[in-house]
Amino acid sequence: MLTIGTIHSPFTTLEDMPIQPKGAKDVVGSVEIQQEYIEGLADLDGFSHIYLLYHFHKAARTALTVVPFMDTTPRGVFSTRSPLRPNHIGLSIVELIGVEKNLITVKGIDILDGTPLLDVKPYIASFDAVQHSRSGWMKASAESVAQKRSDDRFVG
Repeated sequence: MLTIGTIHSPFTTLEDMPIQPKGAKDVVGSVEIQQEYIEGLADLDGFSHIYLLYHFHKAARTALTVVPFMDTTPRGVFSTRSPLRPNHIGLSIVELIGVEKNLITVKGIDILDGTPLLDVKPYIASFDAVQHSRSGWMKASAESVAQKRSDDRFVG
C-alpha cells in the first residue's frame, strides 16, 4: 500500500482515544507529506475541511462482525467504523488550519500518532453534504459520540 505521508497527533496509544473527530474537535495535529508529493498540496489551503484516508496500521486482525463502541450488539463490520475491516482503511474529516511546505495543520484529529497517510481529499459541501440521510443502527447523539473514548475491543 502506497503511503504519501504520516499523521501526527497527541494520541500515542489506542486506549482512551476519541472514537470520531467529534470527540477531538479541539485537538490539533499535523500531517507530514513526503517531499515527492508537496506539489499536490497546491490550492488545498482554500478549503475549510479535508478528508484524511489512512491505514489502521495497528490493526492486527480482521473481523466481519464487531461490537461497535456505541453499541452492545454485534454488527457487520461494513456497517461500522471499526478498524478491523479487511483493508484496515480509516477516514476522518478534519478542519484545515493551514498548509506550509509539506506540513498540513489540522484540528479535530482523532487518529493515532504515526499513522500512515494514504490520501487527502477536500471536503466540498455541495458534493459531500447529504441533506436527507439515515444512520442505520446508530442512535447515539453527537454529544454521546463526542464523549465516548476507545477501549481495548479493537486492540491486538
